[in-house]
Amino acid sequence: MYDGGKIIAGLLIGLVLLTFPFWYNLGKAAKLPEPKLAPEAQKAKQCVESKEYMAAHHMQILNKWRDDVVRKRYRIYIGLNGKEFNMSLQNECMKCHTSKKEFCDQCHNFVDVKPYCWECHLEPKEAKEGK
Repeated sequence: MYDGGKIIAGLLIGLVLLTFPFWYNLGKAAKLPEPKLAPEAQKAKQCVESKEYMAAHHMQILNKWRDDVVRKRYRIYIGLNGKEFNMSLQNECMKCHTSKKEFCDQCHNFVDVKPYCWECHLEPKEAKEGK
């Protein structure tokens, strides 16, 4: 092993370069997005479940709603608080979550998820800037 020192030095340099992005960003986290509700929704509206539950499970709820409405013709969802809600993305959820850009896209872009909601549903029209 005549060039052992060069090989070890090369391996160490390679290891440092390979792991550089990990230790350079150690302790730095990306800022979590803060989706915005419409001003009228912030006042008195209540979501079908708690904010924490919806953040973690909204897609499962929407998939269940889709299956229940289309396949079983159920239309009413009863939340944990006992209140009844219409099982509809456009007629229930989009009443409060009016801006896809300011609400939906904030988190979906952060976690790099491409939901397929808008393949069937109409995208909400965004308000024009300055109006």
